[in-house]
Amino acid sequence: MLKSKLSNRRIILASGSPRRQELLKQLDIPFKIYIKPVDESFPLSLRQHQISDYLAQKKAHEFDGELQNQDILITSDTIVWLKEKALGKPSSRNDALKMLNEISGQTHEVITSICLTSVDKQHTDHAVTKVTFKNLSSEEIKYYIDHFNPMDKAGAYGIQDWIGQIGITGIQGSYYNVMGFPMDIVYKNLLEF
Repeated sequence: MLKSKLSNRRIILASGSPRRQELLKQLDIPFKIYIKPVDESFPLSLRQHQISDYLAQKKAHEFDGELQNQDILITSDTIVWLKEKALGKPSSRNDALKMLNEISGQTHEVITSICLTSVDKQHTDHAVTKVTFKNLSSEEIKYYIDHFNPMDKAGAYGIQDWIGQIGITGIQGSYYNVMGFPMDIVYKNLLEF
């Protein structure tokens, strides 16, 4: 259905995330991947989805003047929101340790914003999922960091990874949002765009 609706469009995914790439493939639409480095800093006055909206739009601005008439650019950003603070991707092993200790035994929000951009319009939407972790032991946290790759994930964890399997006790909202690409939002917005 989506494939025929977008047959005269070129879909561009501006993300190096293998999870986003794999999930977009499941929509059975052809797409190209173009990645540009982006400074992911944001104004400290922003809160919750304002941060991920801002960063998804910032990533789209890197393509200003480069899109063709048939192009739809997809940019996105995911943050973990915990105790009035945004957790992005960890910058070091110690940063990952700190983040995982912070989310241990807590409920946090995972917020992903999706920004669709064409030559003449732009639309941003977001999803929010509440995730609850059990109290993680320091051994579990260190094992995860040493045997998996938390460095490219907001909040230093992947729900689909070992730590998600043994540590998450509850989820309210989209599982795919926690993976970094809320498929229902992507599908709906591509259909309407």
